[in-house]
Amino acid sequence: MAQSAVPSAAQPRESAAEPRPVPLRLPVREVLPWAVFAVVLGAVLIYFVGAEQGATSLFGGTWVHEFTHDGRHLLGFPCH
Repeated sequence: MAQSAVPSAAQPRESAAEPRPVPLRLPVREVLPWAVFAVVLGAVLIYFVGAEQGATSLFGGTWVHEFTHDGRHLLGFPCH
């Protein structure tokens, strides 16, 4: 008997030939501390690159400004 190229409802599909993807489970309790750490670190970096200068300066001198100078221009923060 010849087989058709299009499977019909009468012909069962072989489930062993096509593996189904298993969903990835991420436990929130394990990811949350790292997510909070990444957000805090990102906020500190944005502060030092974008605002550590002038009246809001935490450190005296211009060494932080000079250290982050190219990063300021790359991210579009004015510094001159």
